[in-house]
Amino acid sequence: MNIEYDLCVIGGGINGTGIARDAAGRGLSVLLVEADDLAGGTSSMSTKLIHGGLRYLEYGQFRLVREALKERETLLGLAPHLIRPVEFVLPHDPQARPYWMIRAGLFLYDHLAPRKKIVRSRSLDLSLAEAGWPLEAHEATKKGFAYFDCWADDARLVILNAVDAATRGATILTRTACARITPQEDRYELDLRTPDGRTMRTSASAVINATGPWVQDVLENAGLPASDDADRPKIRLVKGSHLIVKKIYDGPQAYILQQPDRRIVFAIPYEKDYTLIGTTEEDYSGDPREARISEEETAYLIRAVNSAFTHKIDKQDALWSYSGVRPLFDDGEASATLATRDYRLYEHQHPRPMISVFGGKLTTYRVLAERAVTRILDMQGREIAPWTADSPLPGGRIPDGDIDAFIWQKEKDYPFLPPDMLERYAHAYGTRMDLFLEGAARLNDLGTHFGDQVYEAEILYLLRCEWAQTAEDILWRRSKLGLHVTDQTAQRLEQAVPRLMEALAA
Repeated sequence: MNIEYDLCVIGGGINGTGIARDAAGRGLSVLLVEADDLAGGTSSMSTKLIHGGLRYLEYGQFRLVREALKERETLLGLAPHLIRPVEFVLPHDPQARPYWMIRAGLFLYDHLAPRKKIVRSRSLDLSLAEAGWPLEAHEATKKGFAYFDCWADDARLVILNAVDAATRGATILTRTACARITPQEDRYELDLRTPDGRTMRTSASAVINATGPWVQDVLENAGLPASDDADRPKIRLVKGSHLIVKKIYDGPQAYILQQPDRRIVFAIPYEKDYTLIGTTEEDYSGDPREARISEEETAYLIRAVNSAFTHKIDKQDALWSYSGVRPLFDDGEASATLATRDYRLYEHQHPRPMISVFGGKLTTYRVLAERAVTRILDMQGREIAPWTADSPLPGGRIPDGDIDAFIWQKEKDYPFLPPDMLERYAHAYGTRMDLFLEGAARLNDLGTHFGDQVYEAEILYLLRCEWAQTAEDILWRRSKLGLHVTDQTAQRLEQAVPRLMEALAA
């Protein structure tokens, strides 16, 4: 592998794929390497919100909130199939925060950044409003508020950034670890290791380390000179855990629940039939891939739900749980709750440009990527204009961003598809659904049916175009079909994937 790239991006999460996409679109030759699967870590384990972060106003992080609110509007236009507005209902708890503080915070939230697609907040009488029906009838919490933020399929957002990067010429290598980075006068030599133990060597004029929770590990284990970068920042690992239960209320609205410790818990409609409950916040040490929800976290989330809703749950109601480790920039705060969600792009003191990304959040990944690539170009004395703010992600060129009208049109194009199956395709793939459906006139044209509306045509597309290699990649990251299909369907798919991959490689 003797190709010399303009830029090597290490890390296949949301920041890494966003950087690769931006750089490839500016004409750079780009290599992205990911030690596991795309979105295999934090970027598939978030609360899945594209939001300004209402609670960060309380800590004075106005610039961060304003930037995130601007990006919320931008991203909604770039991926209307993946990202959608959701109304959040906030019951007022006078023991947590006074009414005037929340009202003032929402006023700021409405006005810190321009908005065209998002409705402004309003007050609610929860004793009368339909959104109040699922809530426990507490005399003190009859008042409430409603405001809009956005929900996103986080893992698919990662995948689509990688797809666009590859379309623009980037090389994407998954299951490939960066074992060593050796600075030279005019380039970096990079040793890459595959799962079978093989080592490949390549080189790049610049490197960006966007490995999230592993950012420090990469720097410490890559053989870089020990004397370099004595002033580099530190990362703070914070675990956030979530529960998935059968839906505990009807309606499209989500809820934001204030807790006695001043943290918040979200209850969000999820995959039609479920409610997502999260998140917790606790400092974490150890391998981020081994993060699991604790008994204490489970109890905390259950207690938050049971104190707010008439529908009570217990531990046995949890159908699935997941934990993500957020790589926060360590600003020295005593509490994980107070730690900043901002990011820092650290420039290493090497002869050639190298940046490590510390911190960040899902909502601001695009602008982080834009700044990182612009800085690399500045360090090289080059100037190429940014472009990603106005270019939809793959599948996102939907007229007027009207996903309902798009689905209606696709019902005409593919009348043989069951409605829920077509809706899933539309939200997951947008206009790219045509890549594996075009020419089909009946379900049998989609190849082997593995069960539960999972067909071979979709699986071949994921293997060929989205770097899936295992049934888990398909069921839990490229989709959330793992929540919906039977064990028999999952087993059939697991048996079929190696055979299909062999056929594609032949």
